[in-house]
Amino acid sequence: MRILLAEDDALTTQSLTYFLKAKSYEVVHAEDGEAALQFLKTEVYDLIITDLNMPKIGGMELIHIIRNDLKLETPVIVLTASGVEQTELDAFAIGASEFISKPFSPSVLNTRIQRLVPIS
Repeated sequence: MRILLAEDDALTTQSLTYFLKAKSYEVVHAEDGEAALQFLKTEVYDLIITDLNMPKIGGMELIHIIRNDLKLETPVIVLTASGVEQTELDAFAIGASEFISKPFSPSVLNTRIQRLVPIS
């Protein structure tokens, strides 16, 4: 499974990449939403994991572009330190598939990944 990880925090990127690769997922990292869009225009991914607060293009705008401009149905998991209910509702309204607040349990993330993209 190919996962696009859009995350600007180096520590979060490192720990997530380590965890996901240990689960045998292929991880491609984009340091912000703009870089993520460039990857999405040229490659196919099974899942997108995005932070909300990133430079250039944030996670909400990224999801909006993914759903409305690129017309992709790829599942999107939002990982964010903003656990505000309205933020979660807004993310779902624009097309997020899952919303996980930081800090989070890696096992919860893996369960959500497996639910969204079952491995056959």
